[in-house]
Amino acid sequence: MKRRAFVGAAGVGLAVSTLSGCSPAENCNQASGTDSSNKEVIKWTMVTTWPKGFQGLGEGAEYLAQLINKLSGGRMEVKVFGANEVVPAFEVFDTVAAGTAQMGHGAAYYWKGKLPIAPFFSAVPFGLNAQEMNSWLLKGGGLELWQELYAPLGLVPMPAGNTGVQMAGWFNKEINSLDDIKGLKMRIPGLGGEVFKRAGGTPELIPGAELFSALQMGRIDATEWVGPYNDLAFGLHKAAKYYYYPGWHEPGTTLEAIINKDALNALPADLQEIVKTACLMANGDMLMEFTDKNNTALKTLINEHKVDLRPLPEDVLKRFHELSKEVVAEQAEQDAISRKVYDSYTQFQQQVQPWHAISEQAFLGIR
Repeated sequence: MKRRAFVGAAGVGLAVSTLSGCSPAENCNQASGTDSSNKEVIKWTMVTTWPKGFQGLGEGAEYLAQLINKLSGGRMEVKVFGANEVVPAFEVFDTVAAGTAQMGHGAAYYWKGKLPIAPFFSAVPFGLNAQEMNSWLLKGGGLELWQELYAPLGLVPMPAGNTGVQMAGWFNKEINSLDDIKGLKMRIPGLGGEVFKRAGGTPELIPGAELFSALQMGRIDATEWVGPYNDLAFGLHKAAKYYYYPGWHEPGTTLEAIINKDALNALPADLQEIVKTACLMANGDMLMEFTDKNNTALKTLINEHKVDLRPLPEDVLKRFHELSKEVVAEQAEQDAISRKVYDSYTQFQQQVQPWHAISEQAFLGIR
């Protein structure tokens, strides 16, 4: 299916009542309606942390909704709202937990303040890449732990996208040493933000839709977002000159579908499986999308917009790596579930790393 066929199908500014038959203040766990054939249609609302229809991430949410609608044979109708259309980006988690919306689409590291171990299910600095992350979640017990973490809040998480390795970010000044990190204000979420703070910087958590203005107006000195494909669309090259790599803080970022548990359990068994299967299909599709589009966008940034592409200095990366070990290890001390997640993640990384050193890594080195 081609995303462009349905992006923008829902108009900006429509109320939740238009989509689900109830107001945002009401519990809409199982809104339903009737189609022209008098068949009952289960109507769900999906709220997201991304701007409406934004390429890559926003389109990933739209793609997931369309998959559910089509795979259900029209028995379900999922409508998508972008950040601030119904709720702000960082209220998606609570909105789905409350049952005001049946689904959300975002990234687990946004909920670090609620669940300190949640970033492990999105991105860990110097951690698992996309291939390894998918393997841990789906074969190594990671998904079961993720669902255990969210269960007390009435939520069921599923992987629903992956960006692959990201960029280190956009900077309005050169980074030549660790001294240039000190005092730098940067939009950087999750565990990477804590590492950046310990290196002397000041991390900020800002929704994607506000990044350009924050960088242009001097609220921040630097920002990471995703990679060339998304960053070009946001026009970040117009607000900062220097584009640094690699994305040490996000080596294979998993995006999530957050599903209200009561809404999911109210579905017939086959529709429950369709929702989960659609999430896994969307998870793979997004990674393919970014793999396909990133280099073309990078060439545009460099050749047309004269962006200054640079690697982070080795001493900066070395210090970030040292601090990352401290930050990641500390997450295990939060509570029993945090220890389980940390042990599972780190053991899996230790298990796959030697093989990837002589397979993926070795091959890329010679290619």
